[in-house]
Amino acid sequence: MKAMIFALFACAFNLIAGYGKLVSFGHAMFLGSAGYVCGHAAKIWGLTPELAILAGTTTAALLGLASGWLAIRRSGIYFAMVTLAFAQMIYFVALQAPFTGGEDGLQGVPRGLLFGLVDLSRPANLYAFVLAIFLGGFFLIMRLVGSPFGRVLKAISDHEPRAQSLGFETSRYKLVAFTLSAALSGLAGSTKAIVSQIASLTDAHWSMSGEILLMTFLGGVGTLYGPVVGAFIVVAMQNYLAALGQWVTVIHGLIFVLCVLAFRRGVVGELIEFWHRRRPASPPADTARQTPAAAPAE
Repeated sequence: MKAMIFALFACAFNLIAGYGKLVSFGHAMFLGSAGYVCGHAAKIWGLTPELAILAGTTTAALLGLASGWLAIRRSGIYFAMVTLAFAQMIYFVALQAPFTGGEDGLQGVPRGLLFGLVDLSRPANLYAFVLAIFLGGFFLIMRLVGSPFGRVLKAISDHEPRAQSLGFETSRYKLVAFTLSAALSGLAGSTKAIVSQIASLTDAHWSMSGEILLMTFLGGVGTLYGPVVGAFIVVAMQNYLAALGQWVTVIHGLIFVLCVLAFRRGVVGELIEFWHRRRPASPPADTARQTPAAAPAE
C-alpha cells in the first residue's frame, strides 16, 4: 500500500516535471498538508474516510493554485527555489500549529467506514481501497497526458515561445498542470494518513521532495510507467535494507548517481530506448508493391 501511495505521488510529480519541465523542490508540502487536514477531519471532525480524503485533496489543490500562481512566473532553478521556499513555510506552519501535534504529529487517525459500509480496519478492504485510488489516479494522469491538454503541455516544455506564437496562453496551462499535480499529490497524502493512521512532519519535510524526485528520475522522468517503477524500487529498498540503518540513505544516493551516469533516461526510459533500437525497421509499403515478380521458369 505504501508503494502504491508513493507511486501515485511520483506520477503526480512527473506530470509537471516530465511533461511540463517544471521541476519542483517543494512538492512535499502538498503531501504533508493534505495528510494533516485529512487526519484532523477524520479524528476531530469525525468525517468518514472519503470526505476526509476529499478535504485533504481540496486543500492541496487550493495550496497548489496559490503557490503555482506565483511560482510559474519563474522557470528553471528559480522556479525550484520558489517552490522550496513555499514548502519550508508549510513545514514551519505544521511544526507550530496547535492542531498538527508539533513534532509528535497527528496520531491515532481513525480509518472508519468507507461510505458508511466498508470497514477499512480490515486489511483486505484497505488494500482494495488503496488499489482503487492508485488505479484511478494513474488512469486520470494517463488520459491527461494523451489529451490535447497534455500535447499542448509537451509543446510548451519543448519550445514555449513557439507555443505562445500559436496562440496558447502558456501560463494558464502551466498553472492548471501544477494545480492538478498538487491535487493528486494531496490525494496520495490523504490516503497515506488513513493507511498509516498518522500525519507527521516527515511528510512535509524537504527531504520528502528529494525522495520523490529520486523515485521519478530513477524510474524514468517523462515516461508513463517510470515513476511507478521508481517508487516500487525505492520503497522495496527501504523495507529490505532497513537493517542497515542510516546507510540506506547512502545507498539511495549511490544508486541515483549510478542511474544518472549509466541510465540517463531512467530504468523504464532505457528499456524503451533499447526496445526501439532492437526492433527491426519495417520496409516501406511502396517498395513492397514495386518489387517485380519472379520470372516464370522455362
